[in-house]
Amino acid sequence: MLSAKSAEVVEATLPVVGAAIGDITPIFYDRLFAAHPELLRDLFNRGNQANGTQREALAGSIAAFATALLAHPDQRPDAMLARIAHKHVSVGIGDDQYKVVHEHLFAAIVEVLGEAVTPEVAAAWDEVYWLMANALIAVEDRLRAEVAAGGDPADLWRPYTVVARHQETEAVTTYLVRPADGGPVPAFRPGQYVSVRTELTDGAHQIRQYSLSGSADGALRFSVKREDGGEVSSHLHDHLKAGDTIELAPPLGDIALADGDGPVLLASAGIGNTPMTAMLDHLAATGSTRRIVSVHGDRDQLSHAFRADLARLTTALPNATSHVFYEQPLGEWPAERTGRVDLSTVEVPAGATAYLCGPLPFLRAVREQLLTAGVPAADIHYEVFGPDLWLGA
Repeated sequence: MLSAKSAEVVEATLPVVGAAIGDITPIFYDRLFAAHPELLRDLFNRGNQANGTQREALAGSIAAFATALLAHPDQRPDAMLARIAHKHVSVGIGDDQYKVVHEHLFAAIVEVLGEAVTPEVAAAWDEVYWLMANALIAVEDRLRAEVAAGGDPADLWRPYTVVARHQETEAVTTYLVRPADGGPVPAFRPGQYVSVRTELTDGAHQIRQYSLSGSADGALRFSVKREDGGEVSSHLHDHLKAGDTIELAPPLGDIALADGDGPVLLASAGIGNTPMTAMLDHLAATGSTRRIVSVHGDRDQLSHAFRADLARLTTALPNATSHVFYEQPLGEWPAERTGRVDLSTVEVPAGATAYLCGPLPFLRAVREQLLTAGVPAADIHYEVFGPDLWLGA
C-alpha cells in the first residue's frame, strides 16, 4: 500500500500532523468555502460546520487511515472506507471534488506547519491522501452504479410525493413517501438510510440522512426528530405535509441487518431506534425464529418513538425479548428499568451479532459493555448520528 520511504516519513511525522490537524482543518474549510461557497450552501451540513463536528470527522478519518496503513501495511481499511463512501454517495460528492479538497487541505497544512513541511514530508502525506482518495473514488463509483438501477449514476436524486405524515411523539414525525413518477420504491436493507434534500427559505439546498423505519403500501417510511437549532429538521416539521414533493437519494448505508439464523442484539437510544424498528419489522415479516434481544434507552415514555411498534413486533417474533430503560420514567406508566442502558442486567446471547444506533456517548458505553460480555469487536456494528467521530473504533 504505502511505499517504504513514505511509511517511514509518515510514521515519524504522524504525531506532529495529528497534534496540529485540529488547527489545520478550520483553515482548510475556510479556504474551501471561500473558493467554493456553493459547497457550504448546497452540500455540506451547515449545522455540523457551525458546531465543528464535520471538521473533527475529517481529522479523524485522515489520522485513522494513516494509522491503519502503518499498522497493517498489506491491508486496506475497507470497513472505514465503506462507511465514508456510503456517506459521500448519499450527499452527492463526486470524483472531481477530491482534487479541490487536496488543493485547499495541503495549502492549510503548509500554512500551519510551515517549514516542517519539507518536500519529503509533503510527498509522503500526498501519497497517503491519494491512496485514501483513490480507494474511496473506486468504492463510490461502484456504489453509484449499484444504486442507480439503470439510471444516471451522476444524478441519483429523485422526486418523491409525501403520501402521509404521522406524529410519533412531540419531537418525532414519520413520513411515508412514494416516487412521484409512480415507479416502484427502491429496495433497501433494514438499517439503511435515505438522504433528503430540501430547499430552505434562504434558497440553500441542504441534505440530511434519515434512517428508514420500514416500508408500507409501496412507500418508504422515514422519521425526523426536531433538533434544537436544526434548520432542516425544523423546516420539515413545520412545512412538509401530505401532497408535497421532496427529493430523495436511494437508500444507502453499510450497516444493515445480515441474513442468517444466529442471535441478534439491537441496542438503541432516542431516535436511534429508527433502523432497529426496520430490522424488527423485516424479521417479523419474514417469520424469523432467530433469538432477538432489543434494548432501548430513552428519557421517558412520552419521548419514546415507536414504543407501540416495539411491543407489537416483539410479540410477533417467537424468540424475541425487549428491555427498555427510561432515565426519567413517568409515574402513570410502569417502567421496566430506570436509568441509562446497562447491558450487565440483560442476558446477551452467546454468538450474538450486535447492531447499535444512537448518540456517540451511548455507542461508546454500550460497545464497552458488549466487549465485557464477551461479544467480539468484529460482531459489533454501529450507526452514529451526524459526522462519524469514532472512525477506527
